[in-house]
Amino acid sequence: MQRIRGFTLIELLVAIAVMSVLALVGWRGLDVLLRTRAQVQEQTVQVSRLQTGLAQWNADLQAMVDTEGTPPMDFDGLVLRITRVDRSLPEQPLRVVAWSRRVIADQHQGRGSWVRWQSPPLSERETLSQAWAQAQRWARNPSQDDIAREVAIYGIEGWQLRYFRNNSWSNPLSADDQKTGQTPPASGQAAGVPDGVRLLLQLSREQAVSGPLVLDWSRPYDSLSPEGPRP
Repeated sequence: MQRIRGFTLIELLVAIAVMSVLALVGWRGLDVLLRTRAQVQEQTVQVSRLQTGLAQWNADLQAMVDTEGTPPMDFDGLVLRITRVDRSLPEQPLRVVAWSRRVIADQHQGRGSWVRWQSPPLSERETLSQAWAQAQRWARNPSQDDIAREVAIYGIEGWQLRYFRNNSWSNPLSADDQKTGQTPPASGQAAGVPDGVRLLLQLSREQAVSGPLVLDWSRPYDSLSPEGPRP
């Protein structure tokens, strides 16, 4: 009778060692794949948030409205405040929105965030004036209510604004720009709104998009009537 030969102990140990190496290599490859997938998903979320923030920035400027109680917009070097109409609600109330850079510990590694704040819907002149003042305080010393109304959009190292007036760009805080009507006159607050606004963001490193980013907005004609901007 023919004798059936089996595996020796050494052959089994070698086979187990080879399988262990293959399993380790496969696990490392799978780990790298999962990490790469997570990074791509995170970068996609970051890009989406940045795009949404830029779209919201443009929408806020487009929806500026001239009222008797507050200016359409004001920039003091730290915070940009805008009085806008909210056409997403049936009553089309007013809101005060504000944009600034704030350092938030649990956002963007605490390096600084581009942040948007907005008031609740407003229908009275007194509450509008209160919200206008609150928006300025928010950027310097936010309350818990202010924090609940803010959205940290993207990590930035810094930001600047430029206004377009008289066929040139200028610093909105410069003396020349102030002379052109940065503070709206009582007879016509719309004169304080420039023909264009240039947003300059320095996006933080180690993000999906980093480095300088520039976005220009131009004011449409007849966009600051008391009823709000025309579509």
